[in-house]
Amino acid sequence: MRLVALYSVMLVLGILLSQVLPGIVGPAWQQFSWPITVLTMVGLAFIMIHVGYEFELDKSNLRQYGGDYIVAATAATFPWIFAAVYFVFVMLPPQIWSDWGAWKESLLLGRFAAPTSAGVLFSMLAAAGLSATWLFRKVRILAIFDDLDTVLLMIPLKILIAGWSWSMLVMVVAMLALLWAAWRYLHAIRLPVSWPWVLGYSVGIALGCEALYLASKWVLHIGVHMEVLLPAFVLGCMMARPPGTDPHVDDCREGHQEGPEHPTEQRVSRIVSGVFMVLVGLNMPQITAAPLAEITAETITESRANLSVFSSQPFMGWGMVLVHVVVLTVLINLGKMFPVCCYRREASLRERLAVCIGMWPRGEVGAGILTLSLSYGIGGPAVTIAMLCLALNLLLTGLYILAVQRLIAKDYQTASTGPIDAQ
Repeated sequence: MRLVALYSVMLVLGILLSQVLPGIVGPAWQQFSWPITVLTMVGLAFIMIHVGYEFELDKSNLRQYGGDYIVAATAATFPWIFAAVYFVFVMLPPQIWSDWGAWKESLLLGRFAAPTSAGVLFSMLAAAGLSATWLFRKVRILAIFDDLDTVLLMIPLKILIAGWSWSMLVMVVAMLALLWAAWRYLHAIRLPVSWPWVLGYSVGIALGCEALYLASKWVLHIGVHMEVLLPAFVLGCMMARPPGTDPHVDDCREGHQEGPEHPTEQRVSRIVSGVFMVLVGLNMPQITAAPLAEITAETITESRANLSVFSSQPFMGWGMVLVHVVVLTVLINLGKMFPVCCYRREASLRERLAVCIGMWPRGEVGAGILTLSLSYGIGGPAVTIAMLCLALNLLLTGLYILAVQRLIAKDYQTASTGPIDAQ
């Protein structure tokens, strides 16, 4: 609970600093933009390497994952669609509802609502004594597939935002090659997995992606922008696990000093995640508290030059922002409720409802998608609402897990496996 609350505070702190520091530092603040962006990408790569490291796939029995992937995809897609529709129909004036550019931006910005925070979720469920339950095993699969679906969907989203070109074709081929490598060498390549090495891999991936963009822009005059999400995830998938360890099991071999499940590694991972939350907030563009004004054809034309319709919106006041945050939080959590209609032969209604609520928490991956949205020039009140919605969901994670625990307590107290905290 304290860890999740800390992440929320760090994200809000970063947002506040992004509004205060430019006024204190002045024009020199622009010089910090690139280092902050690169450090944010390093943090995101570090997190995604661990997400890939936790990914499991039984190649001998792939059919068992088909239904789970469909359920996870719907649980990721419905909140995304709800958020995108909300941003267009509620936050934009009617004359822009049919504008394709606005829909493209809302689809990317709305994607923050989709991913479930696998790292936070696993640790909170285990701390609640649920690691031996059907719910934990099912949520573990759905959350990883949720994150994977988010990574894969960035390919068509990038095509929508940047347009189709031969450079985009090169990037798609590269992404397909990375996915093949993850499949072919799943947890097969022995690499050091302690935190200094993983941090080094993260720096290399972030700088490599940035170097690819700058070099292609200088040589080809067309920037090939490869996001760190997929390369980092694939590297984590290919990294072999040290003997005697399992990233999902708390009682790994005593004394083992390597792997993300070790206490030292967990502490460093939490520190990196906290710093990453601050950096995500620092990427937030400064909000100008201008009065509300109607968006006209002239402002739409101007926003086209700035590559963002949402950036042309004036600030709407903090009271209205909070209203949007609460309403959007309810919508995206409702979008996660599809699994309640599934697994009827495997679990009771209470367990299925608990799975849905267990998918509500959002975290680092969602923050990474928001950072990518900012990198494409999308700003305005919608980004502020998206970030605060992320912070609110982080803050409520403890309550979500408590609700899950109480929902299934009766079932597991009467089950043959014993009480809810049976290990």
